[in-house]
Amino acid sequence: MAEQTRPPIVTILGHVDHGKTSLLDFIRKSSVAAKEHGGITQAIGAYQVKVKSQKSKVKSDEEDTITFIDTPGHAAFEKMRSRGAKVADIAVLVVALDDGVMPQTVEAIKHIQEAKVSMIVALNKIDLPGIDIKVQTEKIKKQLSDQKVLVEEYGGDVPVVPVSAKTGVGVDKLLEMILLVAELNEIKGDPLALPVGVVIEANLDKFKGPIATILVRSGTLRKGDQIALGGVKSKIRGMFDFAGKPVDSAGPSTPVEVLGLEIVPEVGAALGEESRVKSQESSETRSLIDKLRQADTTTLNVVIKADKQGSLEAIEEALKGFNTGGEHVKVISSGTGGIMESDIKLAASTRSIVIGFNSIVVPTAQKIAENEHVLVRTYTIIYELIDELKQVVEEMLKVGAIEEVFGTAQIVAEFPYGKNERIAGCKVLDGNISKGPKARVVRGDKVIGEMKIKSIKKVKEEIVKVEKGDECGMIFEPQVDFQIGDLVQSFRTL
Repeated sequence: MAEQTRPPIVTILGHVDHGKTSLLDFIRKSSVAAKEHGGITQAIGAYQVKVKSQKSKVKSDEEDTITFIDTPGHAAFEKMRSRGAKVADIAVLVVALDDGVMPQTVEAIKHIQEAKVSMIVALNKIDLPGIDIKVQTEKIKKQLSDQKVLVEEYGGDVPVVPVSAKTGVGVDKLLEMILLVAELNEIKGDPLALPVGVVIEANLDKFKGPIATILVRSGTLRKGDQIALGGVKSKIRGMFDFAGKPVDSAGPSTPVEVLGLEIVPEVGAALGEESRVKSQESSETRSLIDKLRQADTTTLNVVIKADKQGSLEAIEEALKGFNTGGEHVKVISSGTGGIMESDIKLAASTRSIVIGFNSIVVPTAQKIAENEHVLVRTYTIIYELIDELKQVVEEMLKVGAIEEVFGTAQIVAEFPYGKNERIAGCKVLDGNISKGPKARVVRGDKVIGEMKIKSIKKVKEEIVKVEKGDECGMIFEPQVDFQIGDLVQSFRTL
């Protein structure tokens, strides 16, 4: 389907106390949509109103829809003031008639101009007693021109609409102007395209889990869709409209609350064209899994570099979710910027892989990585990074799912050896223990450490294996902080 007209998305900006919230409240309470829903009580950061269509003079019952982003009073007001205009088609700049252009008005103008969206000026508080509307209006038009905002009377294309958010005078004319500007701008979207939109509100609900309000700009978002939101993949379990009513789909210009997210996304996070995701195992992932199988480990050490702090935090937060039931992913180091020689050297010494998100590998670092056989993986989409590491962790757990214990000994004494080493005096309780397999020290139900048995001595004679009932001295590599009473287990994973 080709693009078709969609409702305009409008944000209302301006100086504090100039009436942004009051104006939105009046529009919300007086709209057809509010009456249909018995009053809008659901606060999801955006809502839709229906007004009588200006396109048809014959059918007076025809209605048009306008979507408002509820930026005033928003918990993330500072972020939304800069980002809100960028997701909108039209920005309404509210200026109080008595105050005129104030510092936050100037800031709002800057955001609107940077976002390159159409502007409408709403001159509020025309109901104030003793105010000379004509004089004040001319004064404000001059102030606006100083900020490169040219109203229609000054040869520009910015309309000015006098209103009273308190009494409602002029509000209907403001809504008509919004629809007129939208018609002139030919605002369109394709409902059959992949959904593209932005998060305008997000939080962690103790019952629902991570939730977000997504404003769909184009395409249609559906319940059950697998989406990439801010780079993290999730599946939509439920959706609600601005009035709290469950819905199965949300088309262009529709705000909708979404459930089923893996993490709480940032305000401003994008729902991009890669929304409906198809997972695909890459050959690089396969080689990483094979390498870890050979290393016989259930912990993946990683060094992470990302382009910015926000990306880094999102990746680290996602990786924490892999550590249920044990430490399966261990972040050795993390930071922002390019992948440098120091990152590769650290990875080599700690047997880590290097993960880069929107980070380049400097040529000298690439050479060291090749010489040291350090695996470097770079990504531009977070969910691909998370998906591949998830596959690795799942395969590692499969590797260690079946475990064979060869023997168990108890540490009954300890002796110093050399400068830094210690000998654990042990008695074998069952099975046998040899120098080949992996070993671990266990205290109660906790694993103190894993190691290799470097040496086994029986009456000062170096031996390879001890059986049940034997007593011996063991030296571990690396050193483990054992205590008398701890158990030593010799084992392998299948």
